[in-house]
Amino acid sequence: MSVESVDNQTAQIQAAGKKLGKGQVSNPKGELGKDEFLKLLLVELEHQDPTEPVETDKILSQTSQLASLEASTNTNKELQSLSGALQSSMRFSTVGAMGKVANIGNDEVILAENGTANFELYFPDDVKNGSIEIKDTLGNAVRTINIGDVKKGVNSFSWDGESTKGNRLEEGSYHVTATYMTANGKQGEIAVGTYPISSIKFDEGKTMMKLGSQYVPFKMLKEIYDVKG
Repeated sequence: MSVESVDNQTAQIQAAGKKLGKGQVSNPKGELGKDEFLKLLLVELEHQDPTEPVETDKILSQTSQLASLEASTNTNKELQSLSGALQSSMRFSTVGAMGKVANIGNDEVILAENGTANFELYFPDDVKNGSIEIKDTLGNAVRTINIGDVKKGVNSFSWDGESTKGNRLEEGSYHVTATYMTANGKQGEIAVGTYPISSIKFDEGKTMMKLGSQYVPFKMLKEIYDVKG
């Protein structure tokens, strides 16, 4: 008798159970687990035909299949539990990135047709003076914007889409970097796409980092490092 034949014999076993005053086999979940299987097997053995008893090798085969199925089920449960634990551990580890600086490896801004390009730059120190340089995709400098006193942190800027000569430039991608000097004469260089991580959230299984005013997927980050003192 195979495991598949158990369903076909359930009616017979239930009838035998009624004769013993036990009623029908109860299985509200509709599942055949280890305990239910053994109960059915014992009832069947108790009421088998003495002239045609169930062969021992078939019983051993059935119990072996059940043991394998139960082991597989337990393994799957353990793997699911392990997966959940690993995800939780990874989430906690990403929280340690709070306050550090992240770089997405892309300093591009988009200039819309007849529009402006808004962008953000992160200055690790207070700035006395400096300049923002905008280049096209070929690396040609198309506009330089002078800046005065700027507070440390993430600052917003807007470019009207005009070149240094006052010509309207084509829509598309442009690269933005900036050089600056602090009050004590320290020089530095920054670019769009580098910001401190100010917040972390988990949305539908994805880890999102807040860089500047926007959340970006964790997988987009190219580098994370401590803020230089």
